[in-house]
Amino acid sequence: MAISTAIHESAKRGRAYLHESVTLGCAVLRYSARSGRSGGGGAVVADYGWAEVHRYALWVSEHELVLVVDFGAQYAQLIARRVREAKVYSEIVPHSMPVEEMLARGPKAIILSGGPQSVYAEGAPRVESGLFEAGVPAFGICYGFQAMAQTLGGEVRRTGLREFGRTPVTVSEPGTLLADVPEDLNVWMSHGDAVHAPPAGFAVLAASEGAPVAAFEDLDRRLAGVQWHPEVLHSQAGQAVLEHFLYEIAGCKGDWTTTNVVDEQVELIRNQVGDKQVLCALSGGVDSAVAAALVHKAIGDQLTCVYVDHGLQRAGESEQIEKDFVAAIGIRLEAIDAEEQFLTALAGVTEPEQKRKIVGREFIRTFEATARKVDAERHIEFLVQGTLYPDVVESGGGTGAANIKSHHNVGGLPDDLQFSLIEPLRTLFKDEVRELGLALGLPETMVYRHPFPGPGLSIRIIGEVTRERLDILRAADLIARTELTAAGLDRDIWQFPVVLLADVRSVGVQGDGRTYGHPVVLRPVTSEDAMTADWARLPYDVIERISTRITNEVDEINRVTLDVTSKPPGTIEWE
Repeated sequence: MAISTAIHESAKRGRAYLHESVTLGCAVLRYSARSGRSGGGGAVVADYGWAEVHRYALWVSEHELVLVVDFGAQYAQLIARRVREAKVYSEIVPHSMPVEEMLARGPKAIILSGGPQSVYAEGAPRVESGLFEAGVPAFGICYGFQAMAQTLGGEVRRTGLREFGRTPVTVSEPGTLLADVPEDLNVWMSHGDAVHAPPAGFAVLAASEGAPVAAFEDLDRRLAGVQWHPEVLHSQAGQAVLEHFLYEIAGCKGDWTTTNVVDEQVELIRNQVGDKQVLCALSGGVDSAVAAALVHKAIGDQLTCVYVDHGLQRAGESEQIEKDFVAAIGIRLEAIDAEEQFLTALAGVTEPEQKRKIVGREFIRTFEATARKVDAERHIEFLVQGTLYPDVVESGGGTGAANIKSHHNVGGLPDDLQFSLIEPLRTLFKDEVRELGLALGLPETMVYRHPFPGPGLSIRIIGEVTRERLDILRAADLIARTELTAAGLDRDIWQFPVVLLADVRSVGVQGDGRTYGHPVVLRPVTSEDAMTADWARLPYDVIERISTRITNEVDEINRVTLDVTSKPPGTIEWE
């Protein structure tokens, strides 16, 4: 009891201190590309513990917070997203974070993720007993389920029967966690160890062939867990199980909405910026567009956006930014036509990494020149970037370091061109950013634009990049996107690269003559986060229409192929 009381007092003091220290919220860092460190400036923040990360993020102290403790799970981000889908704000923290720091955040609940290790293996991550003594509801998933059982005195051991993929589970006693779910469930398992005996006070709710205890709960202590992965879409009633924990066991109310994000960020940005001037680099993607729209809603004409048209966009995309985006938001835009500059720099280059470096270098040169011009006119103090929450999480590592990525387009600005960063999307996932974009009035075509690489079409041309080859690829790509939209499949597909094999020619027959044209590769994929992807099973009639139109309407293309490789082993982009 003394330990519990001490932790609670620590949590109260820590929460008050943290709230006081971050009331300005959204990511204020002095920017200096050369130093790469906070304190000397820097888009990279190194040597900070995870407890410090939220100092540079949107502060959400007035919302319920669920912490997802990451034990090395491939699905940790997915768990956090599913919690947010239940309208409860969530953040991911590493298992190395001390329990006192977790509790200092004042969480409404804590979720323990899966992980690749055995709980009884030497060096395996442990869960401090203080976490379960603090009175905070906790939910264990897979490894987290086993770690909870072991810490509280249950028995975990290898069964000899591993379960991977879809697995039948029988519900013996629904309790609160499994209320109103089918008695026979098909769920997603990934384990070799299993809980054989629950800790004292826990009721066993379900079992599978390889897991004698596949789910349990202790309502008095508000603790529960499952051996399977409810966050994965393959798990039947998975979201219902998560929401039973969040709402019925943890007592969450669900107060996290897009409207909240807009209102809170607008206030934070206004407080942060005051009457200063702000600059934003637009890439054409949804992240930078939504970030710009949100900042513009807060400060209006104090924001200037810069769009560098490198000539490597898909058909109609530059026009969409220069006309539709400006019309919808009323934003001040500096559009730079740099196509000739980029094509000259790319001439004769075929190696994909070299293409990426050239495009990045030329972008920085162009953006720097424009930033200096705008700075001379308006004295810029802040720079907007569309950093998302997965960028922050993936940069942090599992040992407590918060090493924020500097991979954004403006990451190479010189030392003498310094701004403070505004990162208003830093706590959001991609699907939340899209919801935010719609709420801010952005066109649906922009909000649901498929992810597109920074180097643009240059890495979808296998071979040298020329104006003629870009025109060929744009025409083929436009047909593929048009037919996908006509079939109503836009939002079912994560990404749809069309790749021109410019250094390959194949023999064909068109009309009464032979042709010697280029093949193109269609690469439609489905994914939730781009970390893994599967090739999309498009209807044959859609593929046929795309193929027929491309070979009929695009000169120089006489063959259309379909890439049926998943990721892994293949990447989504060819280069």
